[in-house]
Amino acid sequence: MQFELPHNAPLNNAILHRRYKRFLADIETNAGDVITIHCPNTGAMTGCAEPGSTIWFSTSSNKNRKYPHTWELTHTKSGDWICVNTGRANSLVEQAIHDGHIAELNGYATLQREVKYAENSRVDIKLSAGSAADAFVEVKSVTLCEDGQGYFPDAVSTRGHKHLAALMAMRAEGYRAVLVYAVLHSAIQNVRPAVHIDPRYSELLAEAKAAGVEIIEVFFNISEKKIVCTGSNSQQQP
Repeated sequence: MQFELPHNAPLNNAILHRRYKRFLADIETNAGDVITIHCPNTGAMTGCAEPGSTIWFSTSSNKNRKYPHTWELTHTKSGDWICVNTGRANSLVEQAIHDGHIAELNGYATLQREVKYAENSRVDIKLSAGSAADAFVEVKSVTLCEDGQGYFPDAVSTRGHKHLAALMAMRAEGYRAVLVYAVLHSAIQNVRPAVHIDPRYSELLAEAKAAGVEIIEVFFNISEKKIVCTGSNSQQQP
């Protein structure tokens, strides 16, 4: 099977035993071996790391890595697909922009990643198009799902607070400021701020919307073969 991301990493499946110490997980391979792999997700991973779930992992060719395998996907017992590797969100959104699948971000000639902006921050994506105002785009991976409703964040996020403040600062300077929620859970229909988890983030998001920061939900079809963007939706401004 091929995981259709820029590096085309082959994936293998296993059964999840447990996730622990945030960055580690024990899995049982099809051969019956129990091994420890890297978990590339610092969040709570609520609903994404249930023991007994089928997970899919990639394998690095870097012989210096202590844990060469990386957890990429979860296929839950209820049949939902989740991309748990938060590092994939930026690449997936970048590819979706290049392919024209995010209508709200079409028409830009240049895309740059990790560009310095605001104070002591780097924006995930900067879009430029001649005389038009540059667009500064922050990408957030959304995997917390409760009865089909997506929420962000899944844990208190001071980093998320900082990014909202930075986007508001750029909007105040006359640029487009965009927050993209990369929806990487197949059951999520839309995204709301997780006021029950991080009330401060919810307050800042409302302030950002009022200040003109655009909120875009981007959806993906996820399987062990590939992840493909299926479209986007703009949240209405207040």
